[in-house]
Amino acid sequence: MSDASSRVQRVADQIQRDLATLIQMEINDPRVGMVSVTGVDVSRDLAHAKVYVTVMNSLTDDHEVNDSTLSEPGDLDKLEIEDNLKALNKAAGYLRSLLAKRLNTRSVPKLQFHYDASIERGQRLSSLIDNALAADRKQHGDDSED
Repeated sequence: MSDASSRVQRVADQIQRDLATLIQMEINDPRVGMVSVTGVDVSRDLAHAKVYVTVMNSLTDDHEVNDSTLSEPGDLDKLEIEDNLKALNKAAGYLRSLLAKRLNTRSVPKLQFHYDASIERGQRLSSLIDNALAADRKQHGDDSED
């Protein structure tokens, strides 16, 4: 059983590396911005693959918009993420055909793209920890002055 699961993991890792390259080089859809493939889960029968991606904020010429959207995810970011996912899921068949040329497997899994919010959650937790530490330092700094 471990041989099968290690093979599935190797295939998933190869798909992740190849998709990262293919999305950058082959997808010409303007809705697809800076996308990073963070993980791939392949079913045991290699028929389906869930591809997890993060979408980096794209910069505009307006610095006020950049500052407001890059500091905290808002409605614009959610729309951008949805557009990227729609475009990637629409291009899934094309990406699958390109993967077939690169992979040495009998069949290539059907691709389904999902948003990976773990980086966003990590940044939010990190800022909460930083705020708590700053508040703690401030409180202990005030106590030591008394």
